[in-house]
Amino acid sequence: MRATITLALAGMLAVGSAWSQTVVGVSWSNFQEERWKTDEAAIKEQLAKLGATYVSADAGGSPEKQLADVDGLIAKGAKALIVLAMDKDAIVPALAKARQRNIPVVAYDRLIEQPGVFYITFDNKEVGRLQARAVLQAKPKGSYVMIKGSPTDPNADFLRAGQQEVLDAALKKGDIRIVGEEYTEGWKPEVAQKNMEQILTRNGNKVDAVVASNDGTAGGVVAALSARGLSGVPVSGQDGDQAALNRVALGTQTVSVWKDARVLGREAAEAAVLIAAGKPVPGTVTWAEGERKVAMTSKFLKPVAITRDNLDVVLNAKWISKDALCRGVNAAKAPAACK
Repeated sequence: MRATITLALAGMLAVGSAWSQTVVGVSWSNFQEERWKTDEAAIKEQLAKLGATYVSADAGGSPEKQLADVDGLIAKGAKALIVLAMDKDAIVPALAKARQRNIPVVAYDRLIEQPGVFYITFDNKEVGRLQARAVLQAKPKGSYVMIKGSPTDPNADFLRAGQQEVLDAALKKGDIRIVGEEYTEGWKPEVAQKNMEQILTRNGNKVDAVVASNDGTAGGVVAALSARGLSGVPVSGQDGDQAALNRVALGTQTVSVWKDARVLGREAAEAAVLIAAGKPVPGTVTWAEGERKVAMTSKFLKPVAITRDNLDVVLNAKWISKDALCRGVNAAKAPAACK
């Protein structure tokens, strides 16, 4: 099906129509996370295949700069925008300018809950469920810490809602209890590490499991645990960052929920080109589960939980090399993928 859609798009673009050189502007919140470079490469490659032009800007973590960036992308002739929002509310004035010029907006991975915005992401509640399920299986009883994402990113709460669905029964039974819960400003690993250090101090280092909401925050958590000499504490993450997958192989991270950014990037690029041409995007649903219940045309992709038991999945997909995956792994304790 995907091949059919892509070939159809390529065929339409190849005929020299008025939109065969569609300019797609991509506004990135920042590139601090390893995965955004992977997303960008996929978007650029797919736009090139479709005969469209890629222009971009990096807000460097500044909501104010992102507003100016969107203006700049429009000035460069963008006929569609893909926006990874740093702040779901701060970005709204930029969307108003795009709407005035009939420029469609694709909310990329992070929700921008506005009428007319096309939302594409992985199923983030399911990501949260997969994270919590893996940690709960590894540690069905004990003191839990919840390291959430950025308070300005709706995904943080979608993830937390999915996590709660899985943990709720164990919490009600008293098998587990939450001894610390913090948002992570900007999804920054160093903020996650500081938050984790403070939680460990408050609890006398008595923490049995950590549900961290992405691989960057998981890295901060693992650093905090290691500094206290704590090992064997289950930790979750997401994104399939190479460092995180290596931690899974090493046994210092329990799960990284893999969202193949290459697929998301390709799908978003295709959607932007189709919407700019007034064409429907295949495989969409009407979704209204955001904070304001705005009905939005959306597309959700399926995540995969990667643990020591199925590391071969990312190897076979050529997401990571065996050398990078297995770096530093003790041969005697190596998962099957590293043997």
